[in-house]
Amino acid sequence: MQQTRRLIEIMARLRDPDTGCPWDRQQDFASLIPYTLEEAYEVADAIERADFADLRDELGDLLLQVAFHSRMAEEQGLFDFEAVAAAISDKLERRHPHVFDGVAFSSEAERLRYWEMSKFEEKADKTGQAPASLLEGVAAALPALMEAQKLQKRAARHGFDWDSAAAVFGKVREELGELEEAVASGDTAHVREEMGDLLFVLVNLARHLDVDAETALRDGNRKFRRRFGFIEECVNRAERNLADCSLAELDAFWDEAKRAGH
Repeated sequence: MQQTRRLIEIMARLRDPDTGCPWDRQQDFASLIPYTLEEAYEVADAIERADFADLRDELGDLLLQVAFHSRMAEEQGLFDFEAVAAAISDKLERRHPHVFDGVAFSSEAERLRYWEMSKFEEKADKTGQAPASLLEGVAAALPALMEAQKLQKRAARHGFDWDSAAAVFGKVREELGELEEAVASGDTAHVREEMGDLLFVLVNLARHLDVDAETALRDGNRKFRRRFGFIEECVNRAERNLADCSLAELDAFWDEAKRAGH
């Protein structure tokens, strides 16, 4: 608690209208959005690299964003850091009655249904009316893969889902065929629509295979970086330019990168 209080006091000094930091004073909620998102991704990157010293620092950077937003809210008489901590503490206790209130769920599915219903009840209590859709609360500002996955999970918890991954494979083939037809038609708007449908169902397939689509694609991106870097090294050793190599040559380097475990 001592360090938490220290952080809150530092943030207050940085925002002081007379003696604070000019950059910190001129920020608002909207201007901090890119920094908040960036810090969250840097936390994820540290975890994926298993760099726990870096993770400690990145979590601190992310906590700074919480303190920063809380300080600005306090200045406007909206809420403060303590209110933020109290809100998440209350929410955690409310959504875990099996831990804090001795409630016994008969299955994991029942527990998940309770979790979903508690979120809807919280929304109704906050706005005075029930959400218009079961999909409310899934943030549209999420990266598209994450948004798709959350939308699908929410719908699945209410019975709108395939029974198995095998059925999703069939849908993937169907959507791929529709994309090929759209490409053949030359209708770019239709191509974009069908590409979206294919990506959406691929996320659904990942979910049924218990694979996080966002993490899988990030892993694929890192693999591409490694293998393309290997290609560049091969081309440089040959004292050639990448643009002067044929696709067949580059493919051969790519296959060599795979065999080398890159």
